Amino acid sequence: MRPVMLFLFAAVLTAAWHSPIAIANAQQSALEHTTPAPSINDQKLDAAAAALQQVAALQQTYRQRLIQAATPSDQERIVAEANDALTKVVKDRGLSVEEYNSIIEIAQNDPEVRGKVLQRIQPRGGQE
Repeated sequence: MRPVMLFLFAAVLTAAWHSPIAIANAQQSALEHTTPAPSINDQKLDAAAAALQQVAALQQTYRQRLIQAATPSDQERIVAEANDALTKVVKDRGLSVEEYNSIIEIAQNDPEVRGKVLQRIQPRGGQE
């Protein structure tokens, strides 16, 4: 996947993180497509969750900059900067971009994995 997808996947998962209704709907939808997801160890889930928190913060910053961009070339430059920053965040957590994207994609489609990632982001929300 291209680095731009990293930004987009993070945006989708971050939106779900902020919306319990979206999470519930996504979980219900995902139950309809019960395909076993590959096992992701706790260390990689921890790294992905930590990266996702930083990605969410960067996403807000770069989204605002994109809104304020005057020209398409400014937008392209900002997207390139965002991708560089996002890639660094992911790699600093010990994941490759491909691993991160894979975990995020699995989390989007598998409510169990999504729950594990969200628990690591919101420890207090782990109990229902």
